[in-house]
Amino acid sequence: MLKEYHVKLIQQGNIQTLPIPKELKITTSSVIIHQEDDKLIIEPLRQKSLLQVLSTLEPLEEDFPDIDEGLLPLDDIEI
Repeated sequence: MLKEYHVKLIQQGNIQTLPIPKELKITTSSVIIHQEDDKLIIEPLRQKSLLQVLSTLEPLEEDFPDIDEGLLPLDDIEI
């Protein structure tokens, strides 16, 4: 059974603040908030790793230019 908490919204100008009970503490500093019908949904924003973001990208269809074209091979360079 879900436990309910009754809290008062704090109104300061155009901003409403919702005190969150310590039992419902969110461990992140950013959240996603959206409304579904008459419900307000608050979810922690989980940062994706770079690998997770890259895995969502579509493969590139174009060829990359050969930037080494016309350069000497490394073995042929004298210092």
